[in-house]
Amino acid sequence: MGKNYRQGRLGEEIRKIVSGMLINGVKDPRLSGIISISSVEVTADSSYATCYVMPLIVDSEKKEQEEQEILEGLYSAKGIFRREIGKAVKMRHVPELIFKFDHSMEYGRHIDEIIDSLDIKKEEEDTDERK
Repeated sequence: MGKNYRQGRLGEEIRKIVSGMLINGVKDPRLSGIISISSVEVTADSSYATCYVMPLIVDSEKKEQEEQEILEGLYSAKGIFRREIGKAVKMRHVPELIFKFDHSMEYGRHIDEIIDSLDIKKEEEDTDERK
């Protein structure tokens, strides 16, 4: 197995720990909403772990403000997350956590809207016309 295998396993373990703590370990009111950790990418030297965060319910009018509050809450709880990761995963150095928002769901919806607006006939309609 290559080095990427170890980083992938470590990233998945970090994702599980942080997700579990968001559900029942952190008492910060900024993190009270439904927040999902979609993925975690660990650098080659395991010094940094980028956690991609996706709030599942966000008011579209106050989106930027809510995202900023969530990031502030995550960064204030970063020490607690790192301590729990250090307990669960036997490592000499626990990676520094970086939190970023994952906007892939919004991007996917946007692409779907664009495709739907193209007014392309489906294959089923094409095969019916040929018969």
